[in-house]
Amino acid sequence: MGTSLALLICSAGVAGLFFLNRDKSVRNSAALWLPVIWLWIVGSRPVSAWLGMGGGSGGTLASTLDGSPLDAAVFGVLVLAGIAVLFFSRMSKTKALLSVSGPIVVYFLYCLMSVTWSPIPGPAFKRWTKAIGDLIMVLIVVTDGKPIAALRRLFSRVGFILLPASIFLIRYTDLGRGYTPDGAPENTGVTTNKNTLGLIVFIVSLGALWTIRALLADREAPNRTRRLVAQVTLLTFGIVLLQMAHCATAVLCFVLGGGLMLATSLQAFKNRPGRVASLCLVVVLSGGLAMLFGGDSVVSNALGRGNGLSGRTEIWAASIAAAGNPIIGTGFESFWNTNVDKVARGLQNYWDVHNLVSAHNGYIEVYLDLGWIGVCLIALILISGYRRTIKAFQFDPELASLMLAYVTTGTFYSMTEAGFRIMTPSWIFLLLAVVSSSSVIYSHRPGEAAEILASRGGPASRAPASDQLNPERDTVYSARRGLSRFEITRARR
Repeated sequence: MGTSLALLICSAGVAGLFFLNRDKSVRNSAALWLPVIWLWIVGSRPVSAWLGMGGGSGGTLASTLDGSPLDAAVFGVLVLAGIAVLFFSRMSKTKALLSVSGPIVVYFLYCLMSVTWSPIPGPAFKRWTKAIGDLIMVLIVVTDGKPIAALRRLFSRVGFILLPASIFLIRYTDLGRGYTPDGAPENTGVTTNKNTLGLIVFIVSLGALWTIRALLADREAPNRTRRLVAQVTLLTFGIVLLQMAHCATAVLCFVLGGGLMLATSLQAFKNRPGRVASLCLVVVLSGGLAMLFGGDSVVSNALGRGNGLSGRTEIWAASIAAAGNPIIGTGFESFWNTNVDKVARGLQNYWDVHNLVSAHNGYIEVYLDLGWIGVCLIALILISGYRRTIKAFQFDPELASLMLAYVTTGTFYSMTEAGFRIMTPSWIFLLLAVVSSSSVIYSHRPGEAAEILASRGGPASRAPASDQLNPERDTVYSARRGLSRFEITRARR
């Protein structure tokens, strides 16, 4: 099949997926396209790279320091548009969410503070503004009038574009394929390397699996059959791409996250969120302890990386040895631009070490840039994320199961990849999980913030009147309308 014909078929298929997945029973704000576009870019390549203008497409140190004016303009427009949405139409909800998201707010403030001691304060501050963009996009999704429907549409709009496009690029062009440092071929799809491809694929695939489970449970959902076809197709694309990417960490995270979501429907775990949380912690802690104390062989071979986690342990040791102040770090996103020569002295026979831009470990990456204070703040975000997603099971188990999957996979993924860096899908969806869970919990507590967070409007306010709350009927209604259980509960009060 020729490339032009394949492109035509792919485009028609993408249009067909959007058509099958449409749902006119619930409407979301047009502002939802801002986080969709944001994820299209961070989940693939910079705009300058797609247009063949360089400016960061190669992932080298020079490109990360200098950046691209075009990319800066694109992200700047998205950030300013997001601020306008939150400031002019959702200010009360935004303030309420930030007021109950203390660990995240403190972390971002500390990152801003660290810019002052960075050796490259100008680029560091620019990177911090992009980091704020991640949080802004999360807030746009959570403050939407129908946040559950917004989340489902976010997955669909991102996945319907990036996943079919990746298969097309891999099968019919050279743009979707690359080579490892030792010359072995690898599939990169819409991204620049197989690990980035695996990350965005497992993130979207978890969302597709979550939507499929909800549709299967709700036989009265509008246009249920064709929406199921669209979501099953998206999940199939995800599974195929995970196999094509050969990213063991992404596969493991998808299996872990999907298993957690399915476990919540089993009798042994149903209505027992503590058991699910215990399972998450056992898996994550077991993997972490094995990596720290069990040597390379067992974990590396289990992940399909061979001894040394594909050279990661050497990079970890050399990076830590080259670290600056252990308490406060080098400065926000500043370590690699100023200390790569020190790392190079600790690595032998490593290809192109002066263009190394990552420690391939999220916790070490934070330590290098922000010191032990930054690591403690990340730990605080993770701990609060676990606690809040577990608490959210009391009010909205369907949403909580997905959020717990993202907190758990984000924790595990960052053991072998830089999962907490700015504009990384794993980091964005970790923020989304913590903020969403906070919204669910605090909307049920007394006080002004609860009233603000619970005020959604729209179809929830038009739910059929009833003298008594019917949980079973409300669950079905919420799935049909794209609303969460806590929204229906508040509306009925």
